[in-house]
Amino acid sequence: MTSRRSLPRLAAAVLGVSLALSAVPAATADPRLPAAPTVTEQQVMPHLRALQRIADRNGGNRAHGTKGYAESVAYVKRALDRAGFRTKLVPFTHDGATGNSLIADWPGGDPDHVLMTGAHLDSVKEGPGINDNGSGSAAVLATALQVAKTGLKPERHLRFAWWGAEEPGLIGSAQYVRKLSAAERRRIDVYLNFDQAGSRNTRQWLVIHDDEHGETEAQQAFEAWFAERSIPTFDIGVGGSDHESFGNAGIPSSGFSTGISDCIHEACDDLSNVDPKTERTSTEAIVGVLWKLAATTPRH
Repeated sequence: MTSRRSLPRLAAAVLGVSLALSAVPAATADPRLPAAPTVTEQQVMPHLRALQRIADRNGGNRAHGTKGYAESVAYVKRALDRAGFRTKLVPFTHDGATGNSLIADWPGGDPDHVLMTGAHLDSVKEGPGINDNGSGSAAVLATALQVAKTGLKPERHLRFAWWGAEEPGLIGSAQYVRKLSAAERRRIDVYLNFDQAGSRNTRQWLVIHDDEHGETEAQQAFEAWFAERSIPTFDIGVGGSDHESFGNAGIPSSGFSTGISDCIHEACDDLSNVDPKTERTSTEAIVGVLWKLAATTPRH
């Protein structure tokens, strides 16, 4: 989650949400589509433990411009390279320090229809940022590794991202989007963002509704996934994290958050601030929806 200046926006969004569960029809599985794999806590929590260890040996944080952030990027990149992704670092400079966002493309799929999934990898300087946003980063990494493990052959091209310097103002994602050509922007069907995926005491998942750009496919897929499991959802608008950078460029977005956690932007945002069951549920939701969206391309 971005800096404290953005917290009032998120709080206002939460106050203005409407319960969406009762309005979402249960989805009917298409037998022609590959079944999404099951995700276990053992497939996602080790990534959070690794990020905690990185923070512990680097002054207690993984903030932009620090060795802790650089090691976080290296950890994720190493896992993706081993799994067969095409990875690249996207450099940027903020506040006198150079940082990198990490982009990973899965070979195959229609390059004119890109399904992009991302999360910010940096923490604030006050703490290790394990829920905000190690949890989203770990969930997206676990999802990407499931793509590789199963050898998924998507109809759309799959791209994954881990953003730098979200906390000081969405810097990494804004820089990435700004450098895309108009044609490259049009090729991104939707961007899915995940920020704070493992909050304790979660009672509902906050699903992003991008009404401005008319995005309904991903939003409805998330709400259907949760509804099928009797998990309540609320709808929130675009803002407060990296999907805002995409929205500002006219790229539709969705995704979700589990809401502001018990500890945010402090030293207590460590492993104890993440609920493993919630983290697993979030990861399974990402996997389930990505498998569904990857299997088709929109008609236009």
